[in-house]
Amino acid sequence: MRACFAEKGVCRKVAPIDIAGTLTSQAPARPPARIMPTLPADITIRDLATQADYDACVALQDDTWGHGFSERVPAAILRCAQKVGGVSAGAFDRNGRLLGFVFGMTGIRDGVLVHWSDMLAVRPEAQGLQLGMQLKQFQRDAVGRLGVRTMFWTADPLVARNAHFNINHLGAFPAEYVENMYGEQTGSVLHGSMPTDRVVYRWRLDDDASPGNRSGGALPDDEQLPAATTVLADGTPVALPTRDASEVRIHVPNDLSQTQAQGMDRARAWRLAVRSAFTQRLAQGFIVTRFVRGRSDALPYYVLAAPR
Repeated sequence: MRACFAEKGVCRKVAPIDIAGTLTSQAPARPPARIMPTLPADITIRDLATQADYDACVALQDDTWGHGFSERVPAAILRCAQKVGGVSAGAFDRNGRLLGFVFGMTGIRDGVLVHWSDMLAVRPEAQGLQLGMQLKQFQRDAVGRLGVRTMFWTADPLVARNAHFNINHLGAFPAEYVENMYGEQTGSVLHGSMPTDRVVYRWRLDDDASPGNRSGGALPDDEQLPAATTVLADGTPVALPTRDASEVRIHVPNDLSQTQAQGMDRARAWRLAVRSAFTQRLAQGFIVTRFVRGRSDALPYYVLAAPR
């Protein structure tokens, strides 16, 4: 999932997937359009179904990532993915305007049926309406009916608002760090010329437990945890060693877009510092357990715990 809040051929006809993950000759009935009564303006979350829906989704990708974005998913793939257990769904206002969408593909990973959520985006004017949460829940319900129990997606580890949403609201956690996953020339106005490092989130769909700390607040003893990244007096972020620590903090910028606006050299320094901190700890078996939101006087950070 490449997120705006955003997450990030020709198809032959194939048989759909049934709940056991095998091929069947008849598609299971798709759920009807879902009205979210808690959201304003009678917003409807439903599958993309018409050519106008698919075209609107492509247009929203352009609006979100830029018209030169090389990873844009065309209308044909949005439609074909639905034939094999994928999800192409949108949030529509009362006039039928697309406010946000989610797209993902269902497949096999290590012999298990899983879903990979590739893109989610919400228009800036519709943010704050919890559409990201509603779209993810719609996606979760859809793939759950196929027998999927785990969903994956990618997110930039430097984007604090996405980490807060994924960890504190959904209860998904980073399982892997991938350096420069999409290359440095995606054509996206959001990516610029930065290396596209990503963490791969794992969301266990059969875990009904709510995230323990939706607020993303710090715990009383957090200041005692060693920092695996810090900012020097001149503002340059660097990685730090944390020998024998059972828990560490990895700080990230409060707002990556503001950091990029201050200069790409500073943004790249953040990329390299966080890359070093994450890859070293994950290689040692550390796992991400929490994310703490930033304040005006404090940077946000991930908390990682050593294996027991």
